[in-house]
Amino acid sequence: MKQDIYRQVTDKIIADLEQGELTWLKPWSAGNMDGRIVRPLRHNGMAYSGINVLMLWGAAMEAGYGSPYWMTFKQAKELGAHVRKGERGNPVVYANTIIKTEEGADGTEEERKIPLMKSYSVFNVEQIDGLPEHYYAKPEPIINPAQRIEHADMFFTATGADIRHGGSRAYYSGGSDHVQMPPFECFRSPESYYATLAHELTHWTKHKTRLNREFGRKKWGDEGYAQEELVAELGAAFLCADPALMPEPGTDHAAYIQSWLKVLKDDKRAIFSAAAHAQRAADFLHARQQPEQEGVAA
Repeated sequence: MKQDIYRQVTDKIIADLEQGELTWLKPWSAGNMDGRIVRPLRHNGMAYSGINVLMLWGAAMEAGYGSPYWMTFKQAKELGAHVRKGERGNPVVYANTIIKTEEGADGTEEERKIPLMKSYSVFNVEQIDGLPEHYYAKPEPIINPAQRIEHADMFFTATGADIRHGGSRAYYSGGSDHVQMPPFECFRSPESYYATLAHELTHWTKHKTRLNREFGRKKWGDEGYAQEELVAELGAAFLCADPALMPEPGTDHAAYIQSWLKVLKDDKRAIFSAAAHAQRAADFLHARQQPEQEGVAA
């Protein structure tokens, strides 16, 4: 790639963290983002995933875009539209593998898979003129908070996780394989409750019988711990974007920011890995929904 996309994205998130901001929560704290918050969407309505969600959320916030739709210069042209002169695109990435055939020491041919990441530019529809009208329509607002909460309850119940209520702390216990939550009425808002539950359920997916995710954690606060917390943060943000819940930062974010900064500064690919793990966790929890229920909750 002409630019080091790993370093470019990581530097942006590091800059946000150093100001005390969480890139993955920005869409919900913006005054100009009216209506339902969704994941960034391709020109055909398919949602972006993983690191591209963070990259496009951040780009939309910086520029003040309200539309979730993004497309390439070529896709806009194929739709009879044109990107306005002087507009700059935002990078997204595409991960793939190429197969290379090499000759071994004994003369036999061996195939080797080589990971490949490509970067290309997309434009928000608010940078484009002449698109079909539906691209410019604002997202429909949520009907009412009560219905939204009901859908969230259905979604999280359908995961099959052992969710218990009581006490004053929220956590996932690996030993007993259960999620512990304070009573609902202890939270300052329904959104805060469900965002916390989404965080803990992302931890729940790491169990060896599920996604078997392990970062070599030895003790509280080490780099492995920070990596898992970062995955849970992103997983909660991705999940809350789907049932249209509003994630809220917890009181312990300030303590985690310094450990996250260390992880990101030491490894420019760490945020890509965390986003990929978070996406797999979110996909795993979605896959446990009944088809008819998933259609309501997503």
